[in-house]
Amino acid sequence: MSEKTAKLADVAKAAGVSQGTASNVFNRPEVVREEVREKVLAAARKIGYGGPDPKGRLLRAGKVNAIGVGAAEPLSYFFDDPFARTVMASIAQECDSRGAGIALISALNNESVAWNIQSALVDGLILFCAEGADKLIELARDRQIPFVAIESPEKLGDLATITIDNFAGGRLAAEHLVALGHRRFGILALPFNETGSGPRTPDEVRAALYDNIRDRALGYFSVLADQGIAEADVPLFETRDRETVFAALDTFYATAEPPTALLCMSDVIALDALAWLRSRGHKVPEDVSVVGFDGVPEAALSDPPLTTIEQPLAEMGRMAVQIVMAPTRQTGNTTADLQLVVRGSTGLAKG
Repeated sequence: MSEKTAKLADVAKAAGVSQGTASNVFNRPEVVREEVREKVLAAARKIGYGGPDPKGRLLRAGKVNAIGVGAAEPLSYFFDDPFARTVMASIAQECDSRGAGIALISALNNESVAWNIQSALVDGLILFCAEGADKLIELARDRQIPFVAIESPEKLGDLATITIDNFAGGRLAAEHLVALGHRRFGILALPFNETGSGPRTPDEVRAALYDNIRDRALGYFSVLADQGIAEADVPLFETRDRETVFAALDTFYATAEPPTALLCMSDVIALDALAWLRSRGHKVPEDVSVVGFDGVPEAALSDPPLTTIEQPLAEMGRMAVQIVMAPTRQTGNTTADLQLVVRGSTGLAKG
């Protein structure tokens, strides 16, 4: 008899005990005499019975003590992306402290989204909503289990969200560079829409699909406008990877008066920018200052260390677990605080 076909009733019959006694051997062994336990376990081994299905036991209890973490990205995103990796580390730490498990969910395409979000054996969901938020949230709503959306493009009212003030973060970065005397800026942007990269106009920025990314740009623009610097005079390039960051910088520095300061919408973009500048002989911060956004650990280790707008990534991860595992359903938005962390990548403008 195979493990797939063997049942608890078969074990009880083979061992010559009641099904209740056989069940206790696997679920409450302390109430069964040792010699009976050994007899039942030997019978189970002989017919290939591996024990009760843990899914059934957990489902009967109404709780599996695990959370799902989903994103509209391949699974490698959770390991490769510094932002996701840092938040995931704090999620894992909080789950460890609770003895809870984690299931990673890739929502790379609609078919796999529906299967994973709707079928994952979890008590709640944490959604990374930088991209693909609408679909993730729709499916999480349908699942009717607790969930929290991290970095949702908008506050969702009756749902739990953890967001930041992207407009204020953009202002913090630009104010720092303005205070250092910079007047020529370039903006390296995260994706505004689902596809494409390249130079973008202020009108295209305002029409962006992703509100959170648009707001960072508008935060930059608002500070520069206070200095009499027109939006149209600030080159902005939508990037998606290192190749497009390099293409943007090739464009910026082909002009007669290139930027003396770069506003980067993520630390990953900023680190790629530092690599390009170093390879072209531009000194940071002597020739050009660079500000990132996020506060990932790699930012403190770059050459030079990166000035950035820091999100409380570890706190956001812990908070997300607490929300989805709370005894009662949590709703409403929590706005995480941002802070400017000044390091060696920014300095006084030349001249």
